[in-house]
Amino acid sequence: MELHELLRLYKKHPAAKALGHMLCAQDERMYVGGAQASSLPMLFASLVEAAPESLRHPYLFVLDDAEEAGYFYHDLVQILGEQSALYFPSSFRRAVKYGQRDAANEILRTEVLSQLTSPHSTLHTPLFIVSYPDALAEQVVSHERFSEQTLVLRRGQGMELTEIEKRLLDFGFARVDYVYEPGQFAIRGSILDVYSYSNENPFRVDFFGDEVDSIRTFEVQTQLSQDKQDEIHIVPELAGQQRESMLSFLPRESIVVLKHIDYLCDTVGAIYDEGFVQQAQIEQSQASQSASFDAKALLVDGESFRSQLLQFRTVEFGHKPTSSPTCQVLLEVTAQPIFHKNFELVNTAFLDYMEKGYKIYILADSAKQNERLKAIFEESAPQLSFTPVAKTLHAGYADHVLKACFFTDHQIFDRFHKYNLKSDKARRGKVALTLKELQQFELGDYVVHIDHGVGRFGGLVRIPENGQMQEKIKIIYQNEDVIYVSIHALHKVSKYKGREGEPPHLNRLGGGAWERLKERTKTKIKDIARDLIRLYAKR
Repeated sequence: MELHELLRLYKKHPAAKALGHMLCAQDERMYVGGAQASSLPMLFASLVEAAPESLRHPYLFVLDDAEEAGYFYHDLVQILGEQSALYFPSSFRRAVKYGQRDAANEILRTEVLSQLTSPHSTLHTPLFIVSYPDALAEQVVSHERFSEQTLVLRRGQGMELTEIEKRLLDFGFARVDYVYEPGQFAIRGSILDVYSYSNENPFRVDFFGDEVDSIRTFEVQTQLSQDKQDEIHIVPELAGQQRESMLSFLPRESIVVLKHIDYLCDTVGAIYDEGFVQQAQIEQSQASQSASFDAKALLVDGESFRSQLLQFRTVEFGHKPTSSPTCQVLLEVTAQPIFHKNFELVNTAFLDYMEKGYKIYILADSAKQNERLKAIFEESAPQLSFTPVAKTLHAGYADHVLKACFFTDHQIFDRFHKYNLKSDKARRGKVALTLKELQQFELGDYVVHIDHGVGRFGGLVRIPENGQMQEKIKIIYQNEDVIYVSIHALHKVSKYKGREGEPPHLNRLGGGAWERLKERTKTKIKDIARDLIRLYAKR
């Protein structure tokens, strides 16, 4: 069965029903007690299916740190998919005080702001946003400036491509041949490619005359189209002094779900008081004409943050609430025990649960892993049965009300479980770097094709293929022989790097010299590796 199918169990769960009633009752301070492992993401995910209109608004989940937030977000995505959950990280790689910006994280932050500025009357399900104190301690561009710097395109909308080009240039976008990083756009005939800061992937907009005919996202690495879009928000890199707390973007009816109000506010205040280290301020002033890092301009002070936070309804889920809640829901959950790959312990625990009438579910990302577990149990405890579930959560648990155990294969086998974020996709730089280098190629530059050897760059051309015009790289070899390389195969082409002042010898297509050179190189590498192994063995 699929992981999202487990939500059917929660439709009958008393805690899920109580949570829905509690959220609909408009109480200001609420509390969910007893949450352990991945039970809380599952509980709130149960609100999505057939949620009443009173629950169709944003929920901001605030975890203690980036790692906790990452695992919580990963659980929500595993259950609901990426459309229902967003991740709002810090825009810095390390601690805020070091000021080392992360472009991939800035894309995710802008994506959240873009979603929050969309009309919420169109929300059919709750919108879940996951964050942590460091991210919320940073101010964001003001709501007013964000709206001014956003270009909205809809399918079927009438708008001249020249007008869009002008708007993008005014926003600070750079026109290039092929987009490979945020802040760029390219126009080829009636097709507009634009890499907005509001999405992890660039958009491809196809026009029919002056009308937007279709909109899709596409992969930078392959240039292949992906998901269809009805509406997109194109946002540039946003800078300037008009800044405010991220909470200003949340609609008034939003609900903030957090462990402890005091801990969150104190942590935000501590980040503000610490500010930025001197080295970060020096590096910023050297790299940019703008003012250096200033805590007052870029961070939120603790008291202001607390005042704004308490304007929203809150749900705490720590060991105990900050103050007496107006209503509460208590879960009866036990975290999955640590087995350390000891299947005697696993068998004993599972059989004990089965004797008490519990149903066992084992969650795994791999079908082969569940088959492996089934084979192990058939040999060691044939009376034991379980239901395999495709996809896994971060931490398994037993729900004593449902009488169901949701155990994970990585905990049974004592393996590290890594969460995945959207920003991981934005950091894939191999082919993106190739595209970036491609923009710097000049006619006549020497390039190397992995299959054909050294040639000269002949420019970017469009030639017909299968009834459509395709972008190709032209490479010229000896005797003016030519090959055309698809931009989908850029990983096979690199810039020639040799001794300065010594032009390389162009290879001849089909001559065999390049293949012989590759074979000799492989042999040399093997010989060096063999010598290193022998040297290591003697030690």
